[in-house]
Amino acid sequence: MPGQLWPSFEQENELQAAGHRYIAGIDEAGRGSLAGPVVAAAVILPPGLKASWLTLVRDSKLLTAAKREYVYSYIQEKSISVAIGVVSHRYIDRHNILKATHLAMKTAVKQLDPPPDSLLIDYLTLPRLTLPQRGITNGDALCISIACASIIAKVSRDRLMVDMDARYSGYGLSHNKGYWTKRHLQGLLKLGPSAIHRRSFDPVRSLFSYVK
Repeated sequence: MPGQLWPSFEQENELQAAGHRYIAGIDEAGRGSLAGPVVAAAVILPPGLKASWLTLVRDSKLLTAAKREYVYSYIQEKSISVAIGVVSHRYIDRHNILKATHLAMKTAVKQLDPPPDSLLIDYLTLPRLTLPQRGITNGDALCISIACASIIAKVSRDRLMVDMDARYSGYGLSHNKGYWTKRHLQGLLKLGPSAIHRRSFDPVRSLFSYVK
C-alpha cells in the first residue's frame, strides 16, 4: 500500500546494542472516546524474536477486529511480559486526558515483570519517571514493540466497552467503543449521558452542561 509504514525492530536493536535488556513498548487506546476509560499497554518482546505472525503487526487502527484478536493471542503468549493500565472516565474528567494517559502508561509499566530498563512510547514521554525513554512520533507505525502495545491496549479496551454496552445500552458502545458515531449521538440525545460518559468532552459537555 502506497505510503504504508511498517513497524520494525530498529529502535529495540539500538537500545539492545547500548546494553538494554528489557525494552518495553507502550501505547494507549481510548484517548478520543466520549465514554469509558483510557487503557494503556506495555509489552516487552524477546530479543531477536522471529515469527510469521509478526508480519501482521501494525498500528492497531489499521487492523480488522479479527486480526487484532489473532495477533493479540500471540503477543500475550510470546512476549516476555505484557501489562495494561486502566484509568477511569472519572479521573479523566477530574484531571484531563493527558494526565490520565500518563497514569495509565505508568500503571502498565509498574506491572511488568521483569521490570523494564528502557521505554519506547508512542509520541509521549512520561514525566517524573527515571527510566530511559523515547517518545516516538508515529511510534505505533514504526516500532514493533509499540505496535504490539497498541494492539494489546485496543483489544483490552474494546472488550471492556462491549461489557459496558451490556450495562449501558442504547449508545451502541459495543460497536463504536465510545467514539463519536451517528448512533452514539442519537443515544445521547435520547437518553442523556450514561454514568461512564466523559462530562469534560464535547459534545457531552456542550449538550449537557447542567450535568455534574
